[in-house]
Amino acid sequence: MRILVTGAHGQLAKCIKDASIKHTSLACTFVSREQLDISNNDAVALYFRNHSFDYCINTAAYTNVEKAESDKENAYLINSEGVKNLAIQCEEHNVVLLHVSTDYVFDGTQTVPYKETDNTGPINVYGASKLAGEQHVSALCQKHFIVRTSWLYSQYGHNFYTSMLSHFKKGTALKITTEQTGTPTNAQDLAVVLLTIILSEVYQYGVYHYSNDGEATWYDFASEILKNAGQIPQANLGSTNHYSTFARRPERSILNTKKVKETFSIVISLWNERLKGFMEDVYTQP
Repeated sequence: MRILVTGAHGQLAKCIKDASIKHTSLACTFVSREQLDISNNDAVALYFRNHSFDYCINTAAYTNVEKAESDKENAYLINSEGVKNLAIQCEEHNVVLLHVSTDYVFDGTQTVPYKETDNTGPINVYGASKLAGEQHVSALCQKHFIVRTSWLYSQYGHNFYTSMLSHFKKGTALKITTEQTGTPTNAQDLAVVLLTIILSEVYQYGVYHYSNDGEATWYDFASEILKNAGQIPQANLGSTNHYSTFARRPERSILNTKKVKETFSIVISLWNERLKGFMEDVYTQP
């Protein structure tokens, strides 16, 4: 199966690359923005005319939640218009589109985990731009999977996990918020799930939620990272119930993952257990 993966420099694409090595039946092509700018409609159309794929996994995204508030045009250019361009070409060339989205399409006011059928209501530009991308996929590409996830981390690039480790080692005084509750999700696990969807050949198209199980605040997440990192004597970590950000954040954005578990026979790990195992695999004592 021939798979196009956009956003090659991002952590999720790198995890997909790692996971795909185990599957000789998958031929993955990874493209960065320099190789394929999805916001350029003509470039996307030309690329699809010149190459043949069975699947496209779109991990390309504008993910800077804070900056998006003042950079709305670029956030929408990538997260909405870029996705629209991919959806049009996937439909025209009979390519199945797997599009990665976010828990931030919800407003975070619901007390129970969000199902795929629950009403969306983003409260920041990032979430709104990602929802617009989802809507393009649903409207323009019949064969699609939209996979919403939350709080992704890995050993690659800049994310909460790598940022916390860096600060801990430097002895930076940190106050991490307890205001928001979500689910830290290992990007390696999401990569495996995306490939599982393809390999399953179960064509129940639509929206799915995937995250690790359980819930945490950002402070809980940081505390678990520190606990599993071993002895870092200079670490300085505290909590705060108020942390000022430019972009509003959902207070509670837990995803209900029952649908993806049942449809694709997926077993999901608790977020803290997965973090511990992940850090045992990749973390080197300072």
